[in-house]
Amino acid sequence: MQLPTTCSDCGGAMSPGFLVDHGYGMEQVSTWQEGEPEKKWWAMGGITQGDATRIEVTTLRCDRCGALKSYAVQG
Repeated sequence: MQLPTTCSDCGGAMSPGFLVDHGYGMEQVSTWQEGEPEKKWWAMGGITQGDATRIEVTTLRCDRCGALKSYAVQG
């Protein structure tokens, strides 16, 4: 899949980037994971990830209107 180069909202140019996930003492690129989250009852807001497919998320930002469009493209 080719990522769009123009904004679907206003027609402005899209710039590639990413959203940062902050974890315990580390930062990483956000990922998409298939399925529903299984929340841990013993961790505040934590989830169990298991072995489901995970794909890094690319987020494009419109230079004109600031809209964010996120894509999880495998491969």
